[in-house]
Amino acid sequence: MAPVTENKDRQHEPSQSGGEGHIHISNPHLEKIKEDILYHFDLGTYTHDFTALFGDVKFVCVGGSPWRMKAFAQYITGELKLGDPKDDIANICAGTDRYAMYKVGPVLAISHGMGIPSISIMLHELIKLLYHSKCTDVTVIRIGTSGGIGIDPGSVVITNQSVNSCFKPQFEQIILGKTVIRCTELESELAQELLQCSQEINEFNTVIGSTMCTLDFYEGQARLDGAICSYTEEEKMQYLNAAYEAGIRNIEMESSVFAAMCKISGLRAAVVCVTLLNRLDGDQISSSHEVLLEYQQRPQKLVGYFIKKRISQV
Repeated sequence: MAPVTENKDRQHEPSQSGGEGHIHISNPHLEKIKEDILYHFDLGTYTHDFTALFGDVKFVCVGGSPWRMKAFAQYITGELKLGDPKDDIANICAGTDRYAMYKVGPVLAISHGMGIPSISIMLHELIKLLYHSKCTDVTVIRIGTSGGIGIDPGSVVITNQSVNSCFKPQFEQIILGKTVIRCTELESELAQELLQCSQEINEFNTVIGSTMCTLDFYEGQARLDGAICSYTEEEKMQYLNAAYEAGIRNIEMESSVFAAMCKISGLRAAVVCVTLLNRLDGDQISSSHEVLLEYQQRPQKLVGYFIKKRISQV
């Protein structure tokens, strides 16, 4: 059965809410649902006033760890001068153990767990949340960690496109027994804007490059230290060097579905990940806890600066 490639033009049709800058909901069946329950957020359209709670959201920052997203929410609280960054912030999704969500002014911070299935579930419910809340002109940024390819640990990679393990810029999903292929390009103008912000901060190396999104952490990323390994070290190095030659600068596990779903939904999106090691030098992370903690703060610092700058221009 031949794969189905979705028409790129279809991804830019007017949304049900109407007009440019609105959220596109590509599901006509939602109109027949009396109450939309966002089960994994513990939110529902009958039990919560979405517009009152989230209508002012302009920036959504997502990352794998609940702890890291709470830390980002506290950080942005201080950066936007909306309170004491040391104060505790309530988890909006406290009624579930799947995801954590924090709101600071126009910024929403949400954890998404690890891997494509976990972030996909979160994104379905996030997109519906933004739609029900009548949000407009929303920018969504994934901030996280990754393995670098050919760049120093601690470097920040801004993704221009997410590629699969065959270096193709596409996300494949089986729907009703058919392979559906979706585009994974990210907005170049937003990537350049983030790069300019990093240059203004001038504290760490930042590059724009392709990001390889894999289905697992070990064999899918050509590691030699998993419980199962079916290739030689030479084959591993040939593969990683070929990835570098293809313009890939880091590897993680969420960017492909993130890019595809945001594109279909009319959301400006970016992926900003710090590299914890150079995979051409080895497979295991050896930096100290203190060094890794500082590395993990770099995407948060860059995105925080970007948000402050955007708000100041309004």
